[in-house]
Amino acid sequence: MNNKQQPTPNFSQEESDKQPIYRIGLTGGISTGKTTVSHYLDRGHHLPILDADIYAREAVDRNSPILIKIVKRYGPEVLLPDKTLHRKTLGDIVFAHPDEKKWLEAQIHPYVRDRFVSELGTLNATIAVLVIPLLFEADMTNFVNSIWVVSCSPEQQLQRLCDRDRLTPEQAQSRINSQIPLSQKIAAANSVLDNSSTVENLLHQVDSALKSIPYPFNKFNINY
Repeated sequence: MNNKQQPTPNFSQEESDKQPIYRIGLTGGISTGKTTVSHYLDRGHHLPILDADIYAREAVDRNSPILIKIVKRYGPEVLLPDKTLHRKTLGDIVFAHPDEKKWLEAQIHPYVRDRFVSELGTLNATIAVLVIPLLFEADMTNFVNSIWVVSCSPEQQLQRLCDRDRLTPEQAQSRINSQIPLSQKIAAANSVLDNSSTVENLLHQVDSALKSIPYPFNKFNINY
């Protein structure tokens, strides 16, 4: 676990008028184990989980303004027969063309951030977990109090991604390379969760990281 000074998040006026929520920014590399950690924080510690991937999918729902922009830019081939987004086709485009990936993220990231602000405003909690795979890439590090990075070895990451998404090693490596290197995220983390061993070992690290949450936030939510 790193002992870096924790970032000071930016709050909207609406948020600043209510009791602050301690925000854990859960991130890492693609396919390193963020879902395992978020499920444990949800089911094991009953913390509210706000997931950027869910909001990103909402952003491109059928007939959404962002999906309309995507179709206008790339053509109807990025749609499935039911007029929803063909994610694989779009992924093949943006992971092969960095400028297109930047354009797509510029459409989706503001929507995701707005959804976080909206959901945080509804919570009656002292701690929330914000699962943000692109925390660094989306420049949202100032949106959380503590940065938790889930890591594993490069070989494990590549194999897990190939298995999960049924990709060739070349395709999987292209997706890994499209993100900021995991080593840089680790260097900037407040807590590093090493997922290169067993799940039991990983969850033990999560419990230890929770103990680092400062008073008065942790006394309400965490039971050890």
